[in-house]
This record gives sequence, structure tokens and C-alpha cells, in this order.
Amino acid sequence: MIVICGLGNPGSKYTDTRHNVGFSFIDKIKTKYKFIILKKDKSKEIFKGKIKRKEYYLFKPLTYMNLSGPTLASFLHYYKIPIKNLTVVHDDLDINIGKIKVKKGGGNAGHNGLLSIDEVIGNSYNRLRIGIGHPPSKEFVIKHVLKKFNPEEKKAINKIIELSVENIDLLFSKKEIFLTKISFLFRKSI
Repeated sequence: MIVICGLGNPGSKYTDTRHNVGFSFIDKIKTKYKFIILKKDKSKEIFKGKIKRKEYYLFKPLTYMNLSGPTLASFLHYYKIPIKNLTVVHDDLDINIGKIKVKKGGGNAGHNGLLSIDEVIGNSYNRLRIGIGHPPSKEFVIKHVLKKFNPEEKKAINKIIELSVENIDLLFSKKEIFLTKISFLFRKSI
């Protein structure tokens, strides 16, 4: 079973903010592939479905970004899912808008959602990093991640998420082809 966890903050106040691209990613998958809701409570939303005959869980922690780890760890433990089957989708300040990167493990670069997860399960999970661009200086980081995209940025983010979701099966079978294909299709679309 593959688990895709999208990071974000709950509530309409945070909808379409840079920090919520993980939630947007999960919402796009569940709609496109008609996933069913398995469980929803104050700490999480879990969806289940299939993409090209493979079973997936989609997971959204609803405990705010800084507390994503414990609820995700509890879910993995309950369903006996190994960490190697987990991919966390999150925003990344160090990547330009319209770009994505894939990596396994590594540091959290000050991302509080990743920090929370790392503290509970370690850092040996897979990551799909979606670029949100960097503010002019460090003191603007918090304001930047909680800010909504302008119309041009929103168009780019929606496109990169859409292309990634359409080709999500490649992420779990041929990562290099996934990244190359998304990059090519994105450049072709703008």
C-alpha cells in the first residue's frame, strides 16, 4: 500500500496559500481518481483508492503544519505501513514556482511540517517537493508561506500539480521519467 501525505494547514483561511500545496495535491488526486473517504476526524482525513491497479491511501493531517508528525505516525502504525511506502508532498522555498523535485530523506530546511514528522518517524521517507519560490529575505519567510499565490503563480502551481497527478503512477515506478516528463510537459504548456 502506498501512502501519499499532503502537508498543509486546515481551515479556509489557509486555502490556496503556498504552505498548503500538499493539501491541494491530495485534493486533486482524490477528485481525479475518485478516492473514497475512509476516515475524517479533527486530526486527519484519510482517503482510499486505486490508480492503475495499485492501492493508495491519501492522508491529510488536520493538526496544523507544526504538529503533522504524531497523527501521521499513528496512522502508519495502525495500518502497519512501512515508512518506505510513504511519500510526503510539501511546499519548498528553495525551488522556483513551476518546478518539483523528488528526494528520499535529508534535512527539513526549517520546514515545520517535516520537522514534526522527522521527530516522530525519522527522515527516511520519500518527498515530493513543490516549489513556491523564496521571499527576498529570511524575515519574510512566515509571511511568504502563508500568502496566497498571485494569478500567474496560481496558474503555474495548478499546472504543475495537475501534470504531477496525471502521471503519479510514474513517481512510484520510474522517478527519473516522472520528473523529466513533468518538466517537459510543463515547459510545453506555458
